[in-house]
Amino acid sequence: MKQIEVVAAIIRKENKIFATQRGYGEWKDWWEFPGGKMEAGESAEEALKREIREELSTEISLDKLLCTVEYDYPKFHLTMQCYLCSLQTEALHLNEHEAARWLTKEELDSVRWLPADWEVIDKIKSFQL
Repeated sequence: MKQIEVVAAIIRKENKIFATQRGYGEWKDWWEFPGGKMEAGESAEEALKREIREELSTEISLDKLLCTVEYDYPKFHLTMQCYLCSLQTEALHLNEHEAARWLTKEELDSVRWLPADWEVIDKIKSFQL
């Protein structure tokens, strides 16, 4: 089975989490945490900062590794390193996603998350933001 390694930013601000809606591909309209694939030679931290610059035109700091998710999709196995992050700048611009929301813990169930993200949602619910 094909293996894909990605990084994801759990961006926190004022007790809310930033969620983005995919605007393309097989999982179009599903919600996810921003991030993406690691490139050869990149550390997870470098990849996540690069992906957030590309996707959201902003800078983040990585505060802590929250969890690593292992999930089998029908066509590939996903390894996703998820970091709790903070914004370094206030401006966010959606370059790849069709929508975004700041969600409280109580609102996390209000969107249709990608299957692999549910383990992250459970961690966030039990974590003190």
